[in-house]
Amino acid sequence: MTKDQQLPAKPIMIRDVPPHDRPRERMIANGARSLSTHELLAILLRTGTKEESVLQLSNRILNEFEGLRLLKDASLEEITSIRGIGSAKAIQLMAAVEIGRRIGRLKYEDRFMIRSPEDAANYMMEEMRFLSQEHFVCLYLNTKNQVMHKQTLFIGSLNASIVHPREVFKEAFRRSAASIVCLHNHPSGDPLNIVS
Repeated sequence: MTKDQQLPAKPIMIRDVPPHDRPRERMIANGARSLSTHELLAILLRTGTKEESVLQLSNRILNEFEGLRLLKDASLEEITSIRGIGSAKAIQLMAAVEIGRRIGRLKYEDRFMIRSPEDAANYMMEEMRFLSQEHFVCLYLNTKNQVMHKQTLFIGSLNASIVHPREVFKEAFRRSAASIVCLHNHPSGDPLNIVS
């Protein structure tokens, strides 16, 4: 057999990659930001083909669509025209692109602004007014005092709720919140309490 007639190299499959170098394991260990675009795409696709690994397939998709630039507007027919991509994988990709598009359209101006204890009460009153158990809720605000996130940290009994400060601040650090408003209701019907 001549040099030109050599058999093609066997593709490197995910199972051949050391576990600590696989995209899913690296994402668990280091977070999504540590992965390249083709590795994130590989996680979405989950499997490759008999001829190529999912990493090779994701690279080929990115080459075909010039990265994410054309992929974001690709049709089902365009995506499924790529060898190794059926309608199920194409739909997964299109759904992920649409989620990204919707996240990109979120506007900070649409967030509710807390300027006073009354604003916080008005923001939560309808949701908490008729609860039959005591709820402890935190609002996490950005530097403009807009609500970035709302989380119920504890649901207590008829007249008590116990919350550790660690739980309150853990979410604040995670969200890089500039300030926190803590609220709890009184199932007896009395107005809810607010601590900022």
